[in-house]
Amino acid sequence: MAKRPAKQADRVENKPAKVEAFVSLFNEISVRDLIANLKTTVEMFDVGGRTFPLTLNDADGAPNCYICCPTSAYIDYAIDETRNFAAHPLLRRALNALIGACAPLVRASGLDRQAQLNNWLYSTNPVPLLDRPTAASLRAALSARFPDRAIVIRSLNDIADPATIAALRAEGFRMLAARQIYIFADRGAAPAMTRDMKRDRARLRTTPFERVGDGDFTEADYARAEMLYNMLYLDKYTPLNPHYTARYIAEMHRRGIISLAGLRRPGGELVAVTGLFENGGTLTQPIVGYDTGLPVGEGLYRMAMAMAQDHATARGLLFNMSAGAAGFKRRRGALPAIEYNAVYAAHLAFRRRLAIRVMETVLALIGIPLLRRFEL
Repeated sequence: MAKRPAKQADRVENKPAKVEAFVSLFNEISVRDLIANLKTTVEMFDVGGRTFPLTLNDADGAPNCYICCPTSAYIDYAIDETRNFAAHPLLRRALNALIGACAPLVRASGLDRQAQLNNWLYSTNPVPLLDRPTAASLRAALSARFPDRAIVIRSLNDIADPATIAALRAEGFRMLAARQIYIFADRGAAPAMTRDMKRDRARLRTTPFERVGDGDFTEADYARAEMLYNMLYLDKYTPLNPHYTARYIAEMHRRGIISLAGLRRPGGELVAVTGLFENGGTLTQPIVGYDTGLPVGEGLYRMAMAMAQDHATARGLLFNMSAGAAGFKRRRGALPAIEYNAVYAAHLAFRRRLAIRVMETVLALIGIPLLRRFEL
């Protein structure tokens, strides 16, 4: 498989046309019609010749999706994740107690009232390279424009973003650990194939299902893609995940913001789908779904992940495989990394600054060891 490296500019900058298409979408169509459990405002932000999507949120107490609401991420989602310890009731109770004890601290931080830079409204938002002058410019511009909002950048990790993290730290941003994610980092033309990767490709070659390319999706496929995503992320995992609608999938695809691939019954409906997003030299999979009613032996999830992994390798991209399914991803060559939310709060009231500083310390001393120990 020949490698086609991404252009250097694509590694360090957002594409202005893609940012404009994304912002226009969320200003033309109601956010709730696109992501049913999200409330936010989407704008375009320019600084130093660079263009970013920007979301604005208020701490109004109404339920909101964690992609724009740290209270949901650090409290509600964290509590929901303890379901993974149902076989260890004492540990589960201890974790729930710890999360409950930290809840007042998260609320005191006021992080739900935020301006979030580079928020593409995915669970994982690849961040383009930010050098220190750019970090300084965006810090100054955003804190002046939003004197009562925390400035937030999500989805940073030490494998893809070490230089960006260093630049943001130097400009006063604090790094709040969020979760452990997995990065497939082999940019080679012929990545070392693990046993499981070889099995996945063999399954792709012999599956009775038909491959569906990016240009082959129909209106019926968009509706079916929403159903498949819901089966996996909302029904099997948690309804706290973003509720991406068929209209969202269709519009994001038509406007060239994501590409799509899938598998269908011969001449019939989709049984698996993946949506792929490239940014900052990294590939992510904001949309993954499959028919969970079919036997596990069909290998639908394995094949969806293999298609994305091959896409990243062909384009010389890192593949951020996000969180969860730790063993599955490790067996396919992915490396663990702690993901951080960068927060700038020096312009905020002392009470909020103090809460954020304490959060950073607690997450570093307790949160990160727990994330690594239990692969959360």
